[in-house]
Amino acid sequence: MNWRICIKQFEEYLKLEKSLSRHSVEAYGRDVRKLVEFLDARGLQVAPEEMAPAILRDFLEWINELGMTPHSQARTLSGIRAFYKFLIMEDMMQTDPTDTIEAPKLSRKLPDTLAFHEIEELLAAIDLSTPEGTRNRAMLETLYSSGLRVSELLELRISNLYEDAGFLKISGKGEKERLVPIGRDALKHIKLYREGIRCHLNIKKGHEDILFLNRRGAKLTRVMVFTIIKDLAAKAGIQKTVSPHTFRHSFATHLIEGGADLRAVQEMLGHESITTTEIYTHLDRDYLKQVIKDFHPRS
Repeated sequence: MNWRICIKQFEEYLKLEKSLSRHSVEAYGRDVRKLVEFLDARGLQVAPEEMAPAILRDFLEWINELGMTPHSQARTLSGIRAFYKFLIMEDMMQTDPTDTIEAPKLSRKLPDTLAFHEIEELLAAIDLSTPEGTRNRAMLETLYSSGLRVSELLELRISNLYEDAGFLKISGKGEKERLVPIGRDALKHIKLYREGIRCHLNIKKGHEDILFLNRRGAKLTRVMVFTIIKDLAAKAGIQKTVSPHTFRHSFATHLIEGGADLRAVQEMLGHESITTTEIYTHLDRDYLKQVIKDFHPRS
């Protein structure tokens, strides 16, 4: 097999069958081409199907010597793993040379999350008899339903809300756009807010397309959203430190625990690197360890 042809087929698969963004497809291809660059640098004439674990270990040592950070090394290895899984799926290979390769150890603080019942308790603490309460319920439903950053929530525009399709168009870090699903409950509360509250506001010039507004018809601030959530958490009796980002962490954690594909979660969160998303698999592993401890007869 030829590296160039295999990589091109891999990228076509990611684009057409996995529906990954152009950026993600390019990142995957770049990871595999880094391996080809190593082979060329060492003068190794090794085809994709001839790859061996020992060569991959030498490759990891090489990129480490180049000064690549552990996170970047882990991301590169993740791309190469995906490449070989594709070759096996296409019956181009029988065994996966990446199976016995360990990624660099990454030390990361696990983010605080809310259990689903705590999400429900916090939402139930909102006073829906007030205009602000109707808006706040729609905001928090959106945060949890779509895993948005607080900045993305504040900048969310009505023109980027595709209710019939069940998607939001989000402009994230670096002005990179992505489509994110939004659930029925969030859409229901957004409709209640728009038709019952927002339509009666005297909206300031330049804020006409912003979805969530304060009582003066202007865009909300980060501090306002933090304060709203902090007060609701206290009202619901939740002892954890809760912020807008807690909803984003909870969104990702609950998806991973439910069996969602890591790359799909990466796309929804708008993470540039898969290693940023992989932190949520650590949370899930802790949960699985506890399940073993609680229920396995020989734990």
